Amino acid sequence: MKPTYIDIESIAVVHRFYNCGTLQHPLITVIDLTETKPDRPKEEVYYRTAFYTVMCKRFEGTMKYGRSYYDFEEGSLMFTAPNQVIASSPDIQVSEGWGLFFHPALLVGTELGKKIHEYSFFQYDTNEALHISAEEKTILLDCLNKIKREYSQNMDKHTKSLIIDNLQVMLTYCNRFYDRQFFTREYVNHDIVQKFERMLIDYFAQETLVEAGLPDVKYFASQLNLSPNYLSDLLNRFTGKTTQEHIHLQLIDRAKTLLWGTEKTISEIAYNLGFEHPSHFTKLFKSKIGISPKEYRQLN
Repeated sequence: MKPTYIDIESIAVVHRFYNCGTLQHPLITVIDLTETKPDRPKEEVYYRTAFYTVMCKRFEGTMKYGRSYYDFEEGSLMFTAPNQVIASSPDIQVSEGWGLFFHPALLVGTELGKKIHEYSFFQYDTNEALHISAEEKTILLDCLNKIKREYSQNMDKHTKSLIIDNLQVMLTYCNRFYDRQFFTREYVNHDIVQKFERMLIDYFAQETLVEAGLPDVKYFASQLNLSPNYLSDLLNRFTGKTTQEHIHLQLIDRAKTLLWGTEKTISEIAYNLGFEHPSHFTKLFKSKIGISPKEYRQLN
């Protein structure tokens, strides 16, 4: 059976979907999910939204993101960016929670608009949701109430900047809470770091990467059942380097070994490392080491 996709293009459509009263601002809204009666289809459907969402939910049932099901029984904070696809089952019930929805147009011309991509949790998978404490929940609710108060009263020249300022404060708090979650799960995350490092070493230990090609962040993330952004953030917090930086370090180490330990030409080494074009290998090597592969070999 072909899946059903529903596009939600505007904040106004969100209000109609949740049957939650009059829309007070065209680009942002806060909804108490326990007081809504959404028009849910009887079968599983996939929703595509044109805006950012931050949702704090306690569910009875399961929710699907991509190919993964996630149990929200304990409650959690979940983020989505524009054009992401989320599927929910018809039996899902929200027992507690709220949703913040804001359109990218709200951010045009603002500092937050320039840095929204830095809040990488908008690209995490649902099974990487943020689990917040009661105290953290109170902090976020305070930010939400300030945002809602601004768009609910008579708007003036300060309204937009105050909404944006409080929104940025809230997202920065979410960054802090994710840092806390990464470190409170230190044992599990340390295991992930070790698995990644072993996978990376094994990958570059292959005699040649002509067939396999250069690995990318998505490859290792999928092997570890994580989203690329989550894996990079986890590694950065525990090692100080992103996934891509780890890949480049291992690649350069392998290149050094081949340059000094074999008679292969620069082009042969580039192909063996998975590069389609030797010039790309030379450019990367020089950017990391400061000299070309040929100059490095001559140092020996």
